[in-house]
Amino acid sequence: MKLGLVSDIHGNSIALRAVVDDAKEEGVTDWWVLGDLVALGPDPVGVIECLERLGNVHAIAGNTERYVLRGDRPYPSVDEAAGDVDLITRLAEVSSSFAWTRGAISQAGWFDWLDALPGQLRMTLPDGSRVLGVHASPHADDGAGIDSRISDQDLADLLTGCEADVVFAGHTHDATDRLVGGVRAVNLGSVSNSHRPDRSATYAILDILPDGHSVTHRVVPYDLGAALQAIRDVHHPTPDFLERFLVAG
Repeated sequence: MKLGLVSDIHGNSIALRAVVDDAKEEGVTDWWVLGDLVALGPDPVGVIECLERLGNVHAIAGNTERYVLRGDRPYPSVDEAAGDVDLITRLAEVSSSFAWTRGAISQAGWFDWLDALPGQLRMTLPDGSRVLGVHASPHADDGAGIDSRISDQDLADLLTGCEADVVFAGHTHDATDRLVGGVRAVNLGSVSNSHRPDRSATYAILDILPDGHSVTHRVVPYDLGAALQAIRDVHHPTPDFLERFLVAG
């Protein structure tokens, strides 16, 4: 069996479809989706519908799901923005963007589906390896995560008590594969808002064999211009805000 692992789709159905097409060519039959599915993109409903059509999909919530569902917000808070014109502008953009996504999801009837997503996924492979899927880390959906720049000690601290041999995550958008304290820590990168210079989407494939397993990162170019145009076509309330994330990663 080949398991496709994706994260940080961020409402970008164009990038997601490119990844799905690539994965199908690679023989992927099952999927794990590790959070940040819908927010900060022009097509949150299209993303969910695309995932549902795949079948054999298990998904979890990321920090942006919490922002959409619960009304939590990232930096800056109202107190942090007080007296700073630039931060007040950003606060307004953030609030408008997540409110728009919540409205789109609710109107299409997907709010309860999104609200029911768990925070982790686990499985044990035929070779006995314990696999954990999270958004940022085993203990939080935001903050520090699996990253190429974090120290071995800090990464080991993040993984403490994970009870897994392989941990997959997203959140930092930084595709990496590290071994710390006997735990293999893999960041999938991101489907959207990639840190790659060419902004290509990244994901991973877990090839599950009777007597072993392997992990492969995949890089998939997609039509960034079409994604940028989609932001304008849906009349998103904060198009410049979304475009900055897509273009700057």
